Amino acid sequence: RGWTRENVTEDLIRRRAEHNDCEIFSLEEVSLHQQDIERIEHIDRWCRDLKILYLQNNLIPRIENVGRLKNLEYLNLALNNIEAIENLEGRSLIYLFLLINNSSRGYQ
Repeated sequence: RGWTRENVTEDLIRRRAEHNDCEIFSLEEVSLHQQDIERIEHIDRWCRDLKILYLQNNLIPRIENVGRLKNLEYLNLALNNIEAIENLEGRSLIYLFLLINNSSRGYQ
C-alpha cells in the first residue's frame, strides 16, 4: 500500500464507472477496492441506485453514510479497520462481507 490516503471523489467514482460510460448517477455496481479510502462518503449522494459496492482492502474504520442506498444488496468491506457492525438498520442487504476486520492488523 502507498502512504497516500484517498478520499471518495466524484472523479474516483467516474474512473471506476468506465463500464457505465463514466455515468455515476445510474451506477448499480462500483468497485472501490484497494484505494486507501478512510471513510465511506459521498457515494450515497452520487450513486443512489447502487446494488453492489466493493470497498474491500481499504482503511475504513466504520460503516457510515449508506442510509440512502436503498437498493444496496451487496456490501464488501473485508480487509478494512471496522470494529463494529453498525448503521445498517433497515437495510435490504443480502450479502455483507467483513472478513478480517480490526484496527490492529498491523500492515500498511
